Amino acid sequence: MSPRMRRRIAISVAATSMSVMLAGCGVLNATGSSDDASPTKGDDITVGLLLPEKANTRYEQFDYPIFKTKVESLTNKKGTVEYANAEADAGKQASQLQSMIDDKVDVIVLDAVDAHAIADGVQKAKDAGIPVIAYDRLAEGPIDAYISFDNELVGEVQGRSLLQSLGEDASITDKIVMMNGSSTDPNAKQFKAGALSVLKGKVTISKSFDTKDWKPENAQANMTEAINAIGAGDIKAVYSANDGMAGGIVKALEAAGVTSLPPITGQDAELAAVQRILTGEQYMSVYKSYPEEAESAAEMAVAKVQGKDIQFDALTRDRVDSPTAKDIPAQLVPVVALTKENIASTVVADKIYDVSDICTADFKSACAEIKLK
Repeated sequence: MSPRMRRRIAISVAATSMSVMLAGCGVLNATGSSDDASPTKGDDITVGLLLPEKANTRYEQFDYPIFKTKVESLTNKKGTVEYANAEADAGKQASQLQSMIDDKVDVIVLDAVDAHAIADGVQKAKDAGIPVIAYDRLAEGPIDAYISFDNELVGEVQGRSLLQSLGEDASITDKIVMMNGSSTDPNAKQFKAGALSVLKGKVTISKSFDTKDWKPENAQANMTEAINAIGAGDIKAVYSANDGMAGGIVKALEAAGVTSLPPITGQDAELAAVQRILTGEQYMSVYKSYPEEAESAAEMAVAKVQGKDIQFDALTRDRVDSPTAKDIPAQLVPVVALTKENIASTVVADKIYDVSDICTADFKSACAEIKLK
């Protein structure tokens, strides 16, 4: 891990600690402004939330409802969330952003479909006096803050897990396939960079793909191409940047007649992926605490629009750079490698899923093997 990555993680933890300390001192309700002025807005606020797609189930299932509930709790149920999902269409998201500007929402939380293409819209929001907080993906343009997971660390965790799956006999002659995310998503580049920092020189990357729109069907087509080029029996492992694509990879391998699947990585801890991990079809996923990310984003948005500068600063102790802006206030949330061994202590303990959600009829015996009940 680079020194910058270590610094980021340390600062992220420090931000959490500071939030707790401030709360204990009763300071988080202060405005935090230098002249002790009243907050710019009360509880009757409108927060715009723009999410990128529905192929990844996390956005509709976790991010939006958790974010909405947190905004309501922070505003005595007077604040509202204006929500839109772009369904992987950058043009549609630009229109949704413009609608929120026209509606004069108080603050916008944006998870960009295309981080570069949305920059003009972010500038329009800025010109209209509406703060924009980049969520999960670092959008370009004059954003006011950014919250996400430590994306290079995500890739490193995936890469280390892949090497671990190959065991002590892993060597440079082992051929792997890399199924990276969309080229329009800056996170995908960071995941890839993190993974490559671990994998280079340890295995042979025989095929590498940037998967359009992160779509499982595109990953399936890419994997079929890789199988035809390399040979199914010669693929020792597959780096998949997320769980949705891992599902497409499994379909391609099974269609090619592979019965003993190679280790496959993932990310997002989707329910189907957790079940694949139980049965051994997928080796691991990266669990990211969506409640922590979504709730922190809601806290940042409300603090920003209410002028609570001390609280906002405590939540954004790190700094990141985009291609268009430097030293953006940020919070980077930690991640965990999810394997068969820690399902109970991660997604179940955090109430992402109940055991009954995971251990349906087809997975009863696999759950029994690891005593998941």
